[in-house]
Amino acid sequence: MVYAVIMAGGSGTRFWPQSTRAFPKQFLNLFGEGTMIQNTANRVREVIPQERILVVTNDDYVDIVKSQLPKVLEENVIGEPVAKNTAPCVAIAAELLYKKDPDAVMVVLPADHHITNAEEFNRILGVAIQKAEGGEYLVTIGIEPDRPETGFGYIHAREESLENVLGKDIYQVKAFKEKPDVKTAEQFLASGDYYWNSGMFVWKAESILNQFKGYLPDMYEGVKQASEELYTEMHNVAINEFYHACESISIDYGIMEKAKEVFVVPGEFGWNDVGSWTAVHDLEHKDKNGNAIKAINVVTAGSTDNLVFSNSEKMIALVGLENIAIVETDSAFLVCNLDQAQGVKEIVDQLKAAEDYKRFL
Repeated sequence: MVYAVIMAGGSGTRFWPQSTRAFPKQFLNLFGEGTMIQNTANRVREVIPQERILVVTNDDYVDIVKSQLPKVLEENVIGEPVAKNTAPCVAIAAELLYKKDPDAVMVVLPADHHITNAEEFNRILGVAIQKAEGGEYLVTIGIEPDRPETGFGYIHAREESLENVLGKDIYQVKAFKEKPDVKTAEQFLASGDYYWNSGMFVWKAESILNQFKGYLPDMYEGVKQASEELYTEMHNVAINEFYHACESISIDYGIMEKAKEVFVVPGEFGWNDVGSWTAVHDLEHKDKNGNAIKAINVVTAGSTDNLVFSNSEKMIALVGLENIAIVETDSAFLVCNLDQAQGVKEIVDQLKAAEDYKRFL
């Protein structure tokens, strides 16, 4: 069977002050159509029902996940005691699925992406699943780039497709590339052989466990040791011990950049990784002046291309502003240039470093 693994452990620092340590980005309703994790689960419901979804999240967020995704089985919500990047998340999920279903195919999805064309996304997903079912293959979904983006990693594919599945070409991956500078990104776009790395993967649980055995043997031994007590009364203890013992490393760096049989299915389905408040402005409906208003009481004068995000009933007035994000919560107020919205993370780092300011996180 096909299962989904939703990675939902992030802290969403670039979406402060709406995103906090207690209630991060993936659990927010940013676009008026359910929270981000709910949208991720609902998007694949025709392929993977919620009864076959695993969610790997922080221990502190387990109850939030259960509340927002009540159809996900309780045993399938995995709490991480410590943040150790994505490889341990994939390893424990793969072992859980393999123990339950040795033929399991797992679709690994970040919890906080926005996709506008779910039908096309599911078509691409079907192609990736069929490829993964056919052998010891690791399959990733690449996004067809439309600009020289420097904020994403890239996938370099071979020039000629090796096969066509369900009317879609599949390419073998030559290399994964880190986030480039502008000149390099322009070269990537011009070549036509590069795709944005979406962070979405498809493989058989057995296949990825074999890759852990080859490239991250200590983590493989750790997850196999934990396996003896999974689905027993020692289930949570085994997971905790595994996490505390394993290294912190991403699945990209630990396995994908080293593995041999890696393939990419390119797609274009309105994907956005929603990496900052700029993305919310881009995706939200705008008034005639380009202002994206997600607030109750707002008036503007001579103001264009701004974002206002607030849940309060306060009157918010903008005069002569351009390209500004204004985000309000009960305890904090953010004003930033949308072109520098990535810098919100620096503000969060400053709050973490100041004892008197930690209460605002």
